[in-house]
Amino acid sequence: MRRVCVFLGSNPGTNPNYLAATRALGAEIARRGLTTVYGGSNVGLMGQLADSALAAGGQVIGIIPEVLRDKELAHHGLTSLKVVSSMHERKALMAELADGFIALPGGLGTLEELCEVLTWAQLGFHKKPCGLLDVGGYYAPLCAFLDHAVAEGFIMAAHRGMLLSNADPAALLDGFATYTAPTVTKWVTKPQAL
Repeated sequence: MRRVCVFLGSNPGTNPNYLAATRALGAEIARRGLTTVYGGSNVGLMGQLADSALAAGGQVIGIIPEVLRDKELAHHGLTSLKVVSSMHERKALMAELADGFIALPGGLGTLEELCEVLTWAQLGFHKKPCGLLDVGGYYAPLCAFLDHAVAEGFIMAAHRGMLLSNADPAALLDGFATYTAPTVTKWVTKPQAL
């Protein structure tokens, strides 16, 4: 693993532990000699992730759409800032550059980005680890939903197991180092005849 993509909020959230965990993750990625890939913004948790990784001597690649750069949200102190034409292009390039994906607390954009890379993993488009840095149980409701979807027959247990979760950045990255994607040959069942 060379690069880790982090999805996270462009706002700081209300819990100061979100900020502390973000800074700890940025520093831990850098400490391991890995490059951080993220959305390229200088605000909220996003800006703090980049600043902490850079302060720890790490490399940071930001990918930002033109429309957000033009609103002066781009972080101009990164190792590399790539400006793309759309959110779709942003996500595609982030996925291409990354060897794994971590979601910190965030809103709709964070959730959408995480769900997309998980869906791609489920479909076998990639075998990269996906994880939650679950600060203070922020993602407990999402995990409960995924468990419910397994119980209701919409997600296979093997695919549910693709999403790693830990409150500790080092432990989560350790899990990435030993991750093996599941091999599932049958993932859709045929409906019963009426």
